[in-house]
Amino acid sequence: MSKLHIVLAEPQIPQNTGNISRTCAVTGAVLHLIKPYGFEITDKNLKRAGLDYWDKLEILEYESLQDFMTQHENHEIYFFTTKSRICHSDVDYRKFLDSGQDVYIMFGREDAGLPEELLVQHPETAVRIPMRPTLRSLNLSNSVAIAAYEVLRQWDYPDMTAHGNLTKYEWD
Repeated sequence: MSKLHIVLAEPQIPQNTGNISRTCAVTGAVLHLIKPYGFEITDKNLKRAGLDYWDKLEILEYESLQDFMTQHENHEIYFFTTKSRICHSDVDYRKFLDSGQDVYIMFGREDAGLPEELLVQHPETAVRIPMRPTLRSLNLSNSVAIAAYEVLRQWDYPDMTAHGNLTKYEWD
C-alpha cells in the first residue's frame, strides 16, 4: 500500500514543525526531518504543537539534504516551491496508489525555501500552491496540510474516517 511521506528540509520554526507532526499523525504520513534545524527536537514549542500525538508518529532524521537525496534517489519527490510553474493539484498522485509506490512531498526552510539548484535538477516535479502574485508565501504548516490533503483526496482518504459523530446528538 502506498504511503505519504512529508519531508522538511532544515525547518527553522518549532511551532511549524510541531503542527506538521500533528498533520502527519492524523493522516498516517511519515515525517522526514533534514538537519540542520533552527531548534532542538526537545523544544517545548515543538512538542506542545503536536504533544498528544507525538508517540503516533514515524519520524526519520537526516544529517543533510544530500544525505536524504542519496537515500531516496529512486523515489519520485515533489518539491514544493513558490518558484514553480506547475500547480500541485495538476499532479496525478493516483498513479502512485495504482502502482503501490510511495509519494514524497518536500518543503524547504521557512525563510529561504528549497535551494534553486535542486529545483532546476527536478523541473518536472517542482510544484507550487497557487496564491496572489504580490505576496511571498503561505505559512509552512499550512502549505504542508494543503499538499498532504490533495494527495490523500486523490487517494480517497485511505485508512481515514471521513464521517464524524456528534457528542450530544444524532445525525438524521
